[in-house]
Parts: sequence; C-alpha cells; structure tokens
Amino acid sequence: MLFWSVLLRFGQRLGTLPIFPFTVVLLLALPVAVVGSAALDPSLEIWSHLWQTMLPELIRNTLLLLAGVGLGTFVIGVGLAWLIAAYRFPGRSVLEWLLVLPMAVPTYIQGFVYMATFDYAGPVQSLLRQWFGGSLWFPEIRSGAGAIVVMILVLYPYVYLLAKAGFREQSGSALEAARVLGYSHAVIFFRIVLPLARPSIVAGVALAIMEALADFATVRFFNFPTLSDGVIRIWHGMMDLRAASELAGLLACFALFILLLEQGMRRRSRYFQPGGKTPGIAPVRLAGWKGWAASLACSLVVTAAFFLPVSQLAHWGWQEAGRMGADAMFVYARLAVNSLLLAGLAAAFATAVALFLSSRTRIHSSKAARLLAKLATTGYAIPGAVMAVGILLPLSALDHTINNFLEAWFGITVGLIFTGTLVGLIYAYVARFLAVTYSSIDASMNKITSNITETAKILGRSNWRIMWRIHFPLVSTGVLAGAILVFVDVMKELPITIMLRPFGYDTLAVWVWQMAAESLWAGAALPALAIVLVGLLPVIILLRAETGKITAWSRED
Repeated sequence: MLFWSVLLRFGQRLGTLPIFPFTVVLLLALPVAVVGSAALDPSLEIWSHLWQTMLPELIRNTLLLLAGVGLGTFVIGVGLAWLIAAYRFPGRSVLEWLLVLPMAVPTYIQGFVYMATFDYAGPVQSLLRQWFGGSLWFPEIRSGAGAIVVMILVLYPYVYLLAKAGFREQSGSALEAARVLGYSHAVIFFRIVLPLARPSIVAGVALAIMEALADFATVRFFNFPTLSDGVIRIWHGMMDLRAASELAGLLACFALFILLLEQGMRRRSRYFQPGGKTPGIAPVRLAGWKGWAASLACSLVVTAAFFLPVSQLAHWGWQEAGRMGADAMFVYARLAVNSLLLAGLAAAFATAVALFLSSRTRIHSSKAARLLAKLATTGYAIPGAVMAVGILLPLSALDHTINNFLEAWFGITVGLIFTGTLVGLIYAYVARFLAVTYSSIDASMNKITSNITETAKILGRSNWRIMWRIHFPLVSTGVLAGAILVFVDVMKELPITIMLRPFGYDTLAVWVWQMAAESLWAGAALPALAIVLVGLLPVIILLRAETGKITAWSRED
C-alpha cells in the first residue's frame, strides 16, 4: 500500500506537467537507461571472452590511470592554488590567470604533441643523443606514466580553480588565531586549511578523474588501453554492438562509482566557516629566493602544460602552411565547416532545451519538475563512448523497425534514417552536454525573483510566453555563456563523433586523431591549433567571472 500511495502521489505531481517536457526528459535520459539495462542483463559468453582477452588489462590500466591522475592533479592543483591564495611573489597576478590556460588544450592534442616531442625519434631525445651519446637512457614516453603525466598537465586546472576558491572563502581570523597559538605553517595548512577546502578539492579531483575516464585517444597514443578505449576498439574492430554495450555498462559503473564517492565525501563534510564579510586569508610576501622559486614553479607548470604544446603546434602549422596547396586548403575548410556546423547545431538545440527545462522548473516549482531536470542532465557524468553506445542501440533498433514496417506494408526500404546521420550525432551531443548549458542558464534563472513569474501566471500568461518574453531576456547572459561552453565541448568531442558520425563526415577533432595516429604531426597541427583557439573562449569567460568576483571582494574590503 505504501508503494502504491507514493507512486500515486508522484503521478499526480507529474500529471501537472504537460507531456512534452516529460517526453524531452525521457529522450535525454534514454541513452543512460539503455546502457544501464545492458549492464543489468549481462551475457556470460561475452564476458568470458572479454575476460580471456582484454578485460583484465583494461581494468588494471583504468585503475592506474584514475589513481595517477587523481593524485597528480591533487598535488599540483592544490599546491598552486595555495601558492596563489596565500603568498605574494613576483609575477603572481599574471601567473594566477596563466595557470588556467591548459584547460583550452584537449588531452589528445597534448598527448600527440608530447609523444612527438619526447619520443625516441623526437627532437629532445635526438638532441640529447648528440650531446651525450647513443647509450643515454631516457624514460619511455609511450607508456602509462606518459599518459598520466600528460593528463595531469591538462586537468590540474579543475582542482586549481576550485581549491583556490575554497581557500579564498576561508576566514583569515582562524588562521591568525592558529599562528598566535604557535602552530607552524605546515600544521595550519594540513589541520585547518585543507579540511575546510575539502569539498571544493574533492569536486575538482572528481572532475579530473571523470575526464580521464572518458578519454580514449590519449591512452591509445601512449599504448595504454583503458575501458573507454576498449569500447571504441570493440566497436571499430569487431563491429559487435552487444559486446560494446556490455563493456560500456562496466565503464558507466566506474563513472557512477566516482560520482557517488565524490558526493558521499562532500556530504560527510562537517566543517563550518563564519559568514558575512569576514576578511579572507591575507597573502604573505615571499622575500628573496623563496619568492623567485614560487614564480619559477608556477612558470614551469604553465610552460609545460600550455606554451610548449602551443608553440610546437605553431611551428608545425607554419611548416604545413608553407607547403599547403589548394587541395589541402579545401580539406581544412571542409573540416572547419563540418565542425562549426555540428557545434552550432548542438549548441542551439542544447541551449533551447536547457532554457525550456529551466523555465518549466521555475514555473512549476515542484519536486517532480526538479527531478525531471536532474534526470535530463545526467548525461554529462557519462563518458562519451558510453553515450555513443547508448544512442546506437535504440536508434539502430528504430531504423530496423521502420524499414521492416515499410517493407512489409509497401515493399520499400529507406535505409538508415537516424543511425550514422547528423540526427543521431546532434541527439548524442545534446544528451551529453545539456548539463553544461543548463547549469549556466539555471544559475541566471535563480537570480529572477519568484514574484515576477507568479505575477505573469496570475495575469494569465502561457508558459511559453513567460519563457520567451520574461525569462529569456533576463537570463540572456547565461544563455550565451552556456551556448559557448557547449559549442567548445562539441568542437573538442572525439568518441561520440567517431562512433556516430556519417560515413566520410570528418571534423577537426577526428582529423587530428587520424593524422596523429599516422604520426603526421604537421597535418594535425592546424586543426589542433583551431581547436585550442576555440577552447580559449570558455577560459576567457571564466577569467572574466573570476575578475568580477575579485573586484567585488576588494570593494567589500
């Protein structure tokens, strides 16, 4: 009886919402549900074959990758954040922003640049052998350690930004009291500062780990196969959608475990800080060699993570541009148009859906509406390879159903309508990246007082009119920011594009992956540079937001 009463109550609340938003949410959550159902109905024959061939290596490498990336991003991100937040040293104001730039470089671009630069035939090892002889030992770059280092250099800003925000939110009076009591700087940091910032740090590390889990191109470049790479290999090499879905289910379980672990660690936090306008941490000036050492440490990180790969890409790009003919220019133009078209369509659809869901949640302020919005945005926690499999299964079944029906009743077949078309690709992008633009729009929507919406409802305005004439103008900044973020994410996206793109439909990201796999570094340079330049857009938005916060803090002080 309790079950049916709860179900009836939820159904009554759900019934207050029109069928259209419920259908939208159902479509967006469908890929995750499909992969989850495949994981709940495993095939013993498939798992036996996977275990005997590749599964143990994939699991072992995945665990090593996640542990290495988690530890590395924690050490570098937290260390740099503490330097910037707690100390003053030469160049600190500039380095604070430069340390965010590696976010613009996708891991697979960083990976092939480092592989080409530090491999046996690369310029670094060649120069060292000329200086010190051919017997000089150099660590193998094509290894798990190389993949981990590359990912740490790209993903540490997630931890750096959130940890820096966590440090700056803390009260400086607590630290001063600890110093008066005679505690050393190390004890204060580990016993007071670090625990207070733990929720922010855990969130940053979880984001970095999720990005590493979703990557497949970088680990393939470094010959370090993981579960995400295994899904692509099975799909491309065996064309076995059932086996790919089984492995994708395991990959989804890894992602779910990380998400639950992060939420559990943050929920268990019981640290409180005084609110109000309490002064934050007062930065201490590092004099002499200590200040220059701090500047050197930050400069080395940003040089290795951003300026080295970008300068190498610019060098290759200059060489490629010098010998590029009309045919090559046409190829690059076609790649750019394809990428811009996909990114623009995905950003437009994702932003429209996010605005619709956020506005409906605002109008129908109920638990059912919030639950539907949360279900619609679960795709961002799912790796791209898993999302692609979750799209392939229902779309291929739908195509077969349509063709069987038309053949049985009209004697015709129309071929693939959704699978391997732009429709399926845009569908996957929206389901994967909806959370990005929804978060931006919903943050702006929260600034609108409920009185405005309630007044419009009392005046008899329809839901669509409220959304278009009231909500949209007031959240236009959040809409634009969310659209830009989705645009950039789609430009960089690789596994979904590779698995779902129409035959012969290449993008800048796919071209970079194909050229790098063939060791054609110059051919990959110009598309890679274009992706990095586009990737700077959200970094600029982020830096402007950070600048606004710092200006507000300084005015309050």
